[in-house]
Amino acid sequence: MSILGNIIWLLFGGIFIFFEYLIAGFVMCLTIIGIPFGIQIFKLSLMALWPFGKKIETTPTSNGCLNTLMNIIWLLIGGIWIALSHVIVGLVLAITIIGIPFATQHFKLAGLALTPFGKRVV
Repeated sequence: MSILGNIIWLLFGGIFIFFEYLIAGFVMCLTIIGIPFGIQIFKLSLMALWPFGKKIETTPTSNGCLNTLMNIIWLLIGGIWIALSHVIVGLVLAITIIGIPFATQHFKLAGLALTPFGKRVV
């Protein structure tokens, strides 16, 4: 079921989300200061490419002050807008029964987009 969901996800916009995140990640990696944020965007891009069957876990060292500081900076730079866009699309998809599985994937991406530091995709 997850393979079919991923294929449908790719056909109906997942590939575009993947490329948007990929381009944003490369742009962020152009500067030394942006490299940690670019790596987090690459994490989002891989999750956006094939979301069904993946889980987001908190790493054991996620309670450090560096992860907290980076998450705050991430929120101020634009993480809140990325998360809000996933929530809005998820709410629109949740209107129909067919869209509910895709809405849950957008909500999962919103949670990762809100605070990506200290989390990993399994």
